[in-house]
Amino acid sequence: MPFYAHSIEGKAPERWEPLVDHLEAVAAQARCFGDEIGIARLCELAARLHDLGKFDPRFQRYLAGARERVPHSIAGAAAIVDRGETPGEKAVAMLIAQAIAGHHAGLPDRTGSDGASLAERKAAFDFASLSGSWHYFIPQNLDGLGMTFAGSGSKREEAQRYAMLGRMIFSCLVDADFLETERFYVERGERRRDRDWPSLADCLPRFQRRFEARIAGFDPAASEIAGLRHEILTSARERARTLEPGLFTLDVPTGGGKTLASLGFALDHAEKWGHRRIIYGIPFTSIIDQTAEIFRDVLGADAILEHHSAIEDERLDRSLEDADTRRSGKDKMRLAMENWAAPVIVTTHVQLFESLFAARTSRARKLHNIAKSVIILDEAQVLPKHLLAPTVRAIDVLARDWGCSIVLCTATQPAFDASNFPERHPLALDLEGRELAPDPKRLHAAFRRNRLVQAGEMDDEALVAALGDEPQALIIVNSRAHALELFTLAHEAGLDGLVHLTTRQCAAHRHAILKDVRARLTNGEPCRLIATSLVEAGVDIDFPKAWRAEAGLESIIQAAGRVNREMKRDAEACTVTVFKPAGRKPPFEIAALVRDTQNVARRQPDLFMREAIDDYFGEVYWRMGEEGLDAAPLGPIADGETRGILRQMAHTKVQGLDIVYRTIAERYRMIENGMAPIVIARDEKAKAAVEKLSLPDVPSGAVARELQSYIVQVPPKARALLVATGHVVFGHPELRGDQFAVLRTQTLYREEIGLWWENADYLAIEQMMF
Repeated sequence: MPFYAHSIEGKAPERWEPLVDHLEAVAAQARCFGDEIGIARLCELAARLHDLGKFDPRFQRYLAGARERVPHSIAGAAAIVDRGETPGEKAVAMLIAQAIAGHHAGLPDRTGSDGASLAERKAAFDFASLSGSWHYFIPQNLDGLGMTFAGSGSKREEAQRYAMLGRMIFSCLVDADFLETERFYVERGERRRDRDWPSLADCLPRFQRRFEARIAGFDPAASEIAGLRHEILTSARERARTLEPGLFTLDVPTGGGKTLASLGFALDHAEKWGHRRIIYGIPFTSIIDQTAEIFRDVLGADAILEHHSAIEDERLDRSLEDADTRRSGKDKMRLAMENWAAPVIVTTHVQLFESLFAARTSRARKLHNIAKSVIILDEAQVLPKHLLAPTVRAIDVLARDWGCSIVLCTATQPAFDASNFPERHPLALDLEGRELAPDPKRLHAAFRRNRLVQAGEMDDEALVAALGDEPQALIIVNSRAHALELFTLAHEAGLDGLVHLTTRQCAAHRHAILKDVRARLTNGEPCRLIATSLVEAGVDIDFPKAWRAEAGLESIIQAAGRVNREMKRDAEACTVTVFKPAGRKPPFEIAALVRDTQNVARRQPDLFMREAIDDYFGEVYWRMGEEGLDAAPLGPIADGETRGILRQMAHTKVQGLDIVYRTIAERYRMIENGMAPIVIARDEKAKAAVEKLSLPDVPSGAVARELQSYIVQVPPKARALLVATGHVVFGHPELRGDQFAVLRTQTLYREEIGLWWENADYLAIEQMMF
């Protein structure tokens, strides 16, 4: 009987794709991807075996319309998992098996008791169910496929490097499978092809010309700060060509031009060393538009991909098992998975790092395109501390094994240099001689632009009174609830120029608010901004004075970077006042960082100097210990389970390689609160994107990218209540399921405060106030 990989609904089998053709095509594409990063044969083998289960006659009947669902991904995994003679061959066989078993449903754990582990699925599989020429695709041996890692230390470190190898194999496989499946349907008129991106090598000459034109207008003699920025940019660009690929730091105070300096480094470094793309990772969606706008202005918009969408359905991957076998591209649950093939990507830390630890195909598909990239990690100090150990280990592995150059870019550089730690500490990185800025200690002194004041306890009335005394001032607090209460009180006091900035507002709205704030500041108009910490990292605003609720030293210094930013005022007159909010207990983590800052203040006479920053991070890491730096999940765990990420990767003589991919993915969550997105269609662009939800030919992923700046994250229970009461509806669920929750009651979203979801009755009362 003939065997097919994909069918077309309503079309005769002659129009379907033969299984052998699909296997050969995916193998060729996977080998091509793997060849670029040095693992061609491993990827080709995984691809040849990935759809072996489609040689099951029952699966062929399923393609023809039978109702019985026949999972097919375990057959190839079962055929390879126990092969290999050497420890290296056995380890590679395990990785390939896990990649094959997970190429639709996501990378599995090796063992488990939930029926989803590789061992359980293999035990339930019978090769007697297969027919046809499936034997042809099984290799006789794995000679020459065993992997070794140069400079490996402990077995645990080796396991971490194997884990990333497995993810790279998986990425090449699922991307090749997706693209070849897409190609088949496109050629038959069943789908539209996603755009083809130019290579970074082809774009670099144009990028360089535009960058040179941009910086040609800068006059280093115009001011002291202009001269410092020029010095930093020149240093970064010189070292881009003289320092070999690897890990770097860019330790530059706020306002020192880190964005352009890091971009200049990335362009020159990629040209010199042949990197394939530039990835700019930003901590918050609140500032991604600002950075992306700079990149578009300097490089042009046609080669830049922004990827920070919060609209992602965890169930999509589970629904994809066999979804593409007999449905066209109009399948309502088919997500247009992004593979980051663009030459320049602007994304969030969440997207980048959760992808590096993901089990889901939609997240992991991009990984092979991350290899051999220049990665700029902006505001590196905000990486979650309870995930810091696995995050830093992933950074190190990307640089050591996968050709990445990674720049830790911040005004408050975390002390990751190996000289600060005992041998084999998980945070230790080889950073000696890898600083891109000229003399960071001198720069921190030169950029001293304001004065720190300790005010002790202040209640909201005192804060409003202080705000009323200053026509232009900034207050930063630790929660959006406090920000809203303080804003309400200030509004009742009749303060002029009052502005509220919070994650209750969508990113597009915050972008407009910040544009208005900058205009007010420039024009000398009243501007009193009450905000959460989202205003601290990378937001380009310049106030004469600020008040900051107690927090860690990195937050205080970042807040200070919004005061006298351009150094046009007298530094002594520009104050950053740190206060203890009366009657409010900070979250546990912030409270611990406050104590760390207080301890450092007893030893350091000036908290704004470089020595104090180093001392602070040393205090934090000492307090948390290695256990606390790898403490995921933060909540309770089952009896007998091991907390942490790094402990879920092992390679021993007795057990072999054991990477529990699914467990790791569940634990590595940069955003622990599990918030749910709501789309705010507040302007014509957003409304037009929402209208596209009714068009079957428009992929969900494409709409999600258009709406990514119009999302507000709320507690899941709050969204469920808003849906139940009709204030929020799912956009065209007959096509999109529950992927897009859209606000229908527009009065719940207010210009002053954003989305008020807590109590609609209270909102009606509040509306009378404004």
